Amino acid sequence: MLISDMPRLSVAALAAAFVFASTAARADELAEASKLLRSGQHQQAMERVDKLLAAKPRDPNARFLKGLIYTEQGNTGEAIEIFRKLTEDYPELPEPYNNLAVIYASQGQYDKARAALEKSIRTHPSYATAYENLGDVYAKLASQAYDKALKLDSSNAGAQNKLALVRELVGNSPRSETPVTVAAAEGKPGPAKLASAKTAPASPVPATPAPASPAAAGTAPATPATAVQAAPAATDTEQDQVLAAVKAWAEAWSRKDADAYLGFYAKDFRTPKGEARDEWEKARRQRLHAPKSISVTIEAARVNLKDDASASVTFRQDYKSDLLSSRGLKTLVMVKAEDGRWLIQQEKVGN
Repeated sequence: MLISDMPRLSVAALAAAFVFASTAARADELAEASKLLRSGQHQQAMERVDKLLAAKPRDPNARFLKGLIYTEQGNTGEAIEIFRKLTEDYPELPEPYNNLAVIYASQGQYDKARAALEKSIRTHPSYATAYENLGDVYAKLASQAYDKALKLDSSNAGAQNKLALVRELVGNSPRSETPVTVAAAEGKPGPAKLASAKTAPASPVPATPAPASPAAAGTAPATPATAVQAAPAATDTEQDQVLAAVKAWAEAWSRKDADAYLGFYAKDFRTPKGEARDEWEKARRQRLHAPKSISVTIEAARVNLKDDASASVTFRQDYKSDLLSSRGLKTLVMVKAEDGRWLIQQEKVGN
């Protein structure tokens, strides 16, 4: 979750302000390197970037892209050094601070992540990605604080409810957050966020819903639907039916309708901690009833049909209640029941 994807936080890529003048040839090379990175061809992308840096060692775009490549490869030490050096050479740029925060959060160093994000915001007060990532970091810090409160007073019901909500929304382990998304434009890496995913999605997930973003092409922010899952319309595609079920599930959750909400889970639903189904349902009812109000919306949903009876849906979930708010990536593994309804077989925070 938080850094998604922590939420997610997710990796920030260059914004328009970060694009410096360059020759058409260099722009083409950057565009090609960015394409290679998005397609998972890390070594080829690195070779292109190294060629650019050999001609112009201080080029911020090429250096930043190299940091992204190292991040995707899991070479966090090299990535940290690149982004840190960029903050020294170009202290007015918010993106390197943001990406440092993404890596720090993936390592569980939330105080360092918070400090880096605050610097990012100071350089660019309207940088939405940094604000969202900062919210994810605060959620993780809150989780740690609630956990400490319960160790000191295990009977604190308020802390128990808040800790359960935070853990459900942003993940149970700080290590579950890894910078996995790179939403990039041609030659201009775009903002990314820290996701609380354990593994990277099959395709880039946009850090924030933006109609102009190539990563979000063909998708639109989802809005809650009716709480009751109606029979699928004959004219709907399977993707439409799956997405309609997810929307209705979110609306049932928003209305705190526990019966309708739990009705979206398959009989063989895999409970998060392997607990008995009745114990899990009892805990879910308590968590639905604890807040006075709940609002759950989904954005940038991506449906992946595996076959006629199974699918997965990855989306950015925005949860708000009077107790806490959180935003992050979530994946639902769905199965088709005999009556044609799509039901949830498994939930994954961040992926």
